[in-house]
Amino acid sequence: MALTKKQLAHLESRLQEERARALRALGLFDEMAKADRESGDSDLSVYTDHMADQGTEAMEREKAAVFATKEGRYLYRLEQALRRLYDDPKSFGLCHTCGSDVGFERLDALPHARYCIDCKKKEEEG
Repeated sequence: MALTKKQLAHLESRLQEERARALRALGLFDEMAKADRESGDSDLSVYTDHMADQGTEAMEREKAAVFATKEGRYLYRLEQALRRLYDDPKSFGLCHTCGSDVGFERLDALPHARYCIDCKKKEEEG
């Protein structure tokens, strides 16, 4: 069963909201990375050469990079979903594996979902 125009509009709005949130999160990451680089140039950085401080800073940078990568992948999936929605709204919400309905409730919770719950479970088990 195809999604109604109202449901499609709602999902477009959800995708746009999630996209804006992910972009803000990535922007925040960029600002944090810039602040780290700038603070590294200050005279005070000479006093933070303790090995424990260096380890903590390295760990924080690594966590930030993982966060950016995860958000980046999420943003990519959101943009792909928007593209599918705009290119072919009649097939948006159909499972890419079996062609059955993904379900409006599932799409509302996870607007970039491409698979029905049964196919997703099979994929995760396999």
